[in-house]
Amino acid sequence: MNLYNDNERFISILSDYGFKVTFGNESDTRFLRKALQALIQSPVPIQTIEFIQNEIQGLTKDSRSGIYDLFCTDETGNQFIVEMQLGEYPAFIQRMKFYALYRLNTLIRKGKYQFEGLPRIYCIGILAVSILPQIVDYHNVAVFKNQNNELIDDQMTFITVELDKFKKLLTDVQTDLDKLIYTMKTIDTVTEPTQFPTFWTEEWLETAIRELDTRAMSPEKRLVYEMTIAANAVAINNEQKKIEEAKEAEGLAIRTNAVQNLLALKSLTIEQVANSIGVPVEFVLDIQRQLAKDL
Repeated sequence: MNLYNDNERFISILSDYGFKVTFGNESDTRFLRKALQALIQSPVPIQTIEFIQNEIQGLTKDSRSGIYDLFCTDETGNQFIVEMQLGEYPAFIQRMKFYALYRLNTLIRKGKYQFEGLPRIYCIGILAVSILPQIVDYHNVAVFKNQNNELIDDQMTFITVELDKFKKLLTDVQTDLDKLIYTMKTIDTVTEPTQFPTFWTEEWLETAIRELDTRAMSPEKRLVYEMTIAANAVAINNEQKKIEEAKEAEGLAIRTNAVQNLLALKSLTIEQVANSIGVPVEFVLDIQRQLAKDL
């Protein structure tokens, strides 16, 4: 998935840079506040947001997968953990539980192990790839319920958005949640304002789209953007190199084991062993010498 393209006017919100300047924009939280309200399906507007940095160990950037995580609170004390996941991650739900429970334990410790009056914790996962094949809906809200679907507790709420399940046409987009998801999926495909849906003029979306417009970037923002691309390119190359080295090491181990097994037969010449495995004769001789040392 290429989230950075010099030919595109608007940067994808799914990219780490796009996520930072929209969801993670500390100087202007209009988009974030409205997006969170839509994601948690609350009729009550969020008035203020406070970002909390480096509070939960492990909420870090993974450049290879393009993940940026966000942790913040609103004016009532509600706490929000937002994580973007671009690649496949079957254990993503377990990771969400870890983050939410980590935060819950932190709150309890700070409250001297009192359980009353705890703020609500919303753990929100935005996924480019579906992880819940048994569920049709693209937006899911999970709380603690019994076998009769009766609410037991909603102090911790887990929300998932699986972007590839969102198939609505523009004419069917009505709610703020659908406007948010539609924008996340399509903003980087648009080049001119004439292609804008009418709801992109709404203040909260217009604010975010302005941050993603490469033509409107200041020199400072352009530098940050290009540095992000460069950093990601280095990270991707490093990861690809690790994968290639791992494959090479795995292949070497397999060939070595095969040579050892054939040498153990003591019925084949060195040349026959080498030809059978497809390795140089010297490779077989090195293994033979090592085996002799180990005796």
